[in-house]
Amino acid sequence: MEGNLLQGTIPASMSQMKGLLVLDVSRNNLSGDIPVFLADMHGLVTLNMSFNNFEGEVPKRGLFLNASAALIEGNYGLCGGIPQLNLHPCSNHTPKKWSHKLVMLISVGSAVFCIILVLFALFARRKLRTKFTKTRQVPSLHSGQHMRVTYAELVRATSGFASESLVGTGSFGSVYKGTMMNGDQEVIVAVKVLNLQQRGASQSFVAECETLRCIRHRNLVKILTVCSSIDFRGLDFKALIFEFMPNGNLDQWLHSRLLEDGSHGVLSLTQRIDIAIDVASALEYLHHNKPVPIVHCDLKPSNILLDNDKVAHVGDFGLARFLQQDDTSLPEISSGWATRMGTIGYAAPEYGQGNEASVYGDTYSYGILLLELLTGKRPTDGEFLQDLNLHSYVEIALRDQATNLVDLCLLSSLEEGTKMRAACINLVLHIGILCSKELPTDRMQIGDATRELLAIRDKYRMHLLSKGGSI
Repeated sequence: MEGNLLQGTIPASMSQMKGLLVLDVSRNNLSGDIPVFLADMHGLVTLNMSFNNFEGEVPKRGLFLNASAALIEGNYGLCGGIPQLNLHPCSNHTPKKWSHKLVMLISVGSAVFCIILVLFALFARRKLRTKFTKTRQVPSLHSGQHMRVTYAELVRATSGFASESLVGTGSFGSVYKGTMMNGDQEVIVAVKVLNLQQRGASQSFVAECETLRCIRHRNLVKILTVCSSIDFRGLDFKALIFEFMPNGNLDQWLHSRLLEDGSHGVLSLTQRIDIAIDVASALEYLHHNKPVPIVHCDLKPSNILLDNDKVAHVGDFGLARFLQQDDTSLPEISSGWATRMGTIGYAAPEYGQGNEASVYGDTYSYGILLLELLTGKRPTDGEFLQDLNLHSYVEIALRDQATNLVDLCLLSSLEEGTKMRAACINLVLHIGILCSKELPTDRMQIGDATRELLAIRDKYRMHLLSKGGSI
């Protein structure tokens, strides 16, 4: 109710609002005494009565014992209260009656002063808003093809962001499954709510908006819209709304294998190669994006989402960078907003030495992802100690028989005597090794990896068809 030119006194009926948590009536023309019942409302945690015409003694109990919870500045007729409020003591005698002329002079002078103060405040606010917009404007995604949503609609869509709607958590927030209307059509969405208390979350939101508004590819997550608003507590609220991916993320399939419907899923060799190609295609698109190449900087299985047909979509661009170029018209975010790049185990070793983001870093992460895709082992598993990591583990094991190190679930689905399958596994693992080399310049180009994987898949499919098997 702040800033609405309200007049009169606070009604006594408000004392019946037992569930009231926050009351903000600041910047109005309210007058009279501060109602005593406000001090007795034990559920009230924040009260803002600033810049009105209240007068009389301030209560000394309840919420009014906390100067930071009860805001009353700008009411020059108030007195008493706790010492922290710095109000003058209340007088016990009745003041002498002022002359009518003096009252008029004071009233006119106060009115002129208030008008000047308001005009100055409006001018300063407009100037500040213009400056803020230029430096920190949230990229707009609201074109004709993007739906518009409010905070209230997202609350309804996710049943109040209920735990039952929670489908995942990340570095900067949580993802909820929701159902909402887009015109006359009901759509299932994924709502990524940023935890703005987390350091870097706001920058992550801007980074993701900047990136997603200028890319479009079948193997990238599809953003529907964004919401930048205020929540029910009066705090900033930011969320990104994506097309929902019913088959979860790749990490769930490789490790927990417990799907949303409670069933256990296993990916076949063909499906794993298809996913590898999908992710490589997405990276190749990003690295050759025009006019500015994009580096993902956080490629890992939990950021690979699978749709109904298990087509892979790369998501979570919260750490993405636009590559530095000579063009000075690039967005400010192109220089990178934080020192963090990637996740332990997937981040390129040169990032740990302070090197800038590059396409080579994404290639390294992709190589580790390829090795994990076929071995079922995370790069952070406890068996990898000191100088042994997933890359060196696979490199050593490839000197023997590759099927000794592949995912047991994948191995159980292989037919005996199929040398072609073993050969395909060897070739894919070899690509993973080449992509995750220690030195950036020694790594395979992502475009070359895509082409080799396509050739492996086509050869494997031809083999299956010739044997009368299913793809």
